[in-house]
Amino acid sequence: MMTLFHHPFCAHSRFVRLALGEYGIEVRLVEEQVWERRKEFLMINPAGTTPVLVAEGQPAVPGARIIAEYLDETFGSERGDDRLLPKGNGARVEVRRLTDWFNDKFFTEVSGPLATERFYRRLMPASAGGGAPDTDVIRAARHNIRYHLAYIDWLVRQRDYLAGERLSYADLAAAAHLSVVDYLGEVPWNDEEMAKNWYARVKSRPSFRPILAERVGGIPPSPTYADLDF
Repeated sequence: MMTLFHHPFCAHSRFVRLALGEYGIEVRLVEEQVWERRKEFLMINPAGTTPVLVAEGQPAVPGARIIAEYLDETFGSERGDDRLLPKGNGARVEVRRLTDWFNDKFFTEVSGPLATERFYRRLMPASAGGGAPDTDVIRAARHNIRYHLAYIDWLVRQRDYLAGERLSYADLAAAAHLSVVDYLGEVPWNDEEMAKNWYARVKSRPSFRPILAERVGGIPPSPTYADLDF
């Protein structure tokens, strides 16, 4: 069995967990507090970031993007039309583009700042950046999420899913980051009905159940978080 070093509030870890769930791959989860800079973890991934996937006897696979490519190369061909990274070159480019949009741009502008200011800084020592939240950072992230949500709404008005007619890595990346923000009650769902309906479909999938059942850091989730009919 493979091992996934993760943190339950890390959106990139959630993305990988959703992909593993969609592919029916069982893993042993090891929670990693990355700000502790644990020596044994740094030996596995010198970057000191989650997620990291480790298969016995194989080199560690660090980072959401590399893990996604590894899963596609290792298990994707067995999935046929349910492959999370489709076969056609054009389709693969679109999935990769949108996956990066959410894992990079959305994370930088929305989920990363909100998770850091409203969650991680409560747990981290001052020497690692812990302390009171920066309200200006939170305000900017709350502003930024509105155009990201509008973009999701526009995409699903053109297609069944974000990158095309089938579920892909793009949907899992977007849903993973939104799930972190939704846990904190920071998603203005009433602004974009189609985006809300798309997210309800994705979070109703079996791969999402373990994530929706988790409670992290002593913070209760928002009322919409685990509600499939929110």
